[in-house]
Amino acid sequence: MMRLRMEWERAMRNVPPLSVYPDYNAPIVRQAEDGRVISLARWGLPSLKDAVTDKVNKGTTNVRHPWFDDWKGYLGVEHRCLVPFDSFAEPTKLPDGTSGNAWFALDTSMPLSFFAGLRTSWHGTRRKDEGPLDHEVYAFFTTEPNDVVAPIHQKAMPVILRTAEEWDVWLRAPWGEARSLQRPLPGGVLEVIATLPLKFAPVIGETGPDPLRLSAGPPSQTTLL
Repeated sequence: MMRLRMEWERAMRNVPPLSVYPDYNAPIVRQAEDGRVISLARWGLPSLKDAVTDKVNKGTTNVRHPWFDDWKGYLGVEHRCLVPFDSFAEPTKLPDGTSGNAWFALDTSMPLSFFAGLRTSWHGTRRKDEGPLDHEVYAFFTTEPNDVVAPIHQKAMPVILRTAEEWDVWLRAPWGEARSLQRPLPGGVLEVIATLPLKFAPVIGETGPDPLRLSAGPPSQTTLL
């Protein structure tokens, strides 16, 4: 577990803090023949039912029902990945009635962990001005929320993998074994570390009354779910 975290921190040492948005590139971890590699992929996985099309296809950001025909062909180990995160957001109302985000993390130190993800190489059109291109794309799994997430988002939470054993099972095990990881975190695991206006996110290591940084992305897309 520590080795993967150390490798991640070394690889990302010169990369500025990332705020991740649908249809933007983000780092993922995948299994290669010679070990685990970090690569960039665009957030949004096309359904296999309409993956080949001339129309704009931004894909789906998360997968809840892997038995659907949309996703069954992605369940092999060659398509699985880990999606790194230190926090994630769900929309909520602020005390003044304006829209904001509740930010969740494993604790206030915002340790690195991973969502269970799916990835593929895909040729298609994400935006009209780009036209058809070759892309690496991904989405992550969701499941029912635990008791921390449910008061904010009643429908779902990401599938979070916290241990080296879970990471290895997700990247290497047959689907019959890996599928058991699609479950919520135990009760009490995760914390709401901040409730902030749109465009702002918590800063690692700052847990005072104003833990803000300006997100580097479109203000209309601030949630991972």
